Amino acid sequence: MLLAAAFAGTVATAGTAHADGCYTWTRTLSQGASGADVTQLQIRLSGYPGYGAVLAVDGSFGPATAAALKRFQSAYGLTADGIAGPATYSKLYALQDDDCTPVHFSYSELNRCNSTWSGGAVSAATAKANALRTMWKLEALRHALGDKPITVTSGFRSHACNDAVGGASGSRHLYGDAADLGAGPHSLCTLAKQARYHGFRGILGPGYPGHNDHTHVDHRSSQFWSASGCGI
Repeated sequence: MLLAAAFAGTVATAGTAHADGCYTWTRTLSQGASGADVTQLQIRLSGYPGYGAVLAVDGSFGPATAAALKRFQSAYGLTADGIAGPATYSKLYALQDDDCTPVHFSYSELNRCNSTWSGGAVSAATAKANALRTMWKLEALRHALGDKPITVTSGFRSHACNDAVGGASGSRHLYGDAADLGAGPHSLCTLAKQARYHGFRGILGPGYPGHNDHTHVDHRSSQFWSASGCGI
């Protein structure tokens, strides 16, 4: 970590106050920085890449990370300077629980299949990590829609769970990076339309076969949005 700070040239010491047991940043981060602390920041900024974009979680603080950070800062009334310092960290600490999930979502919501995250198309650790990024995207979506509840009706599935509900053989639910959202304070179309801004490559909703009762979001390898009933 210190080595990364020495070579970044754009970092300075930040406060270490924290609100929970998840993660504490110990330096200010800006363009040119790299390291595990940048990766942790990027995970939490996953929902702020801009329309149709996806933020890479690669531990390298480049222009896309700076732009996502500015969107996050603006969304929460902070100075939108693209520099992660005490004010940004304080907001992130307030938004995360001890297990690093955002406060309005939980691992149990994203996995009603089993307690181990095993049996899917990827390792249990990868599926759980994918679900964490999905939750931070959902947190951004939730905030953009006025901080009203979003109901997750399905998340990770093992092959057995996927077969039991008649899921597609290549379903993204098997990878842990998908979530089905039910109607509530927001219509399914509102969810589908807003999801376009929050890092989801896959968006399926009303008008797409089998999706008239939920909006599906995921992180597939290439963009595929289809919700003809919503004009998408």
